[in-house]
Amino acid sequence: MRLIFIRIGFSMVEITKLFWRNAYTSDGFLLGEVHSAELDTSNWTIINLFVALSEEASTKLGFKHPYLGKVIVCLPVSIVESISDRVALNKSIDELKTLRQCRE
Repeated sequence: MRLIFIRIGFSMVEITKLFWRNAYTSDGFLLGEVHSAELDTSNWTIINLFVALSEEASTKLGFKHPYLGKVIVCLPVSIVESISDRVALNKSIDELKTLRQCRE
């Protein structure tokens, strides 16, 4: 097995350590779980995180929660404050309402 280490800001993180961690907004609201990430292979940095929203987060952000599955949003890594046993964001839930999602 080969480990892939990536840069988020100035930190090096083994990429699979990000997945399934809870993501919290700056006001302590549980946004959801990190589902996956978009990697820029030209410089091995993560540029976006895909977060599967909790049911409450889906409602607060104006998404209709599907009967099966989860709403997944794309967030730029510029809003990541820190990574430990959880992913801390530097935006509140209200600020995320106006944040533009990544586009494929």
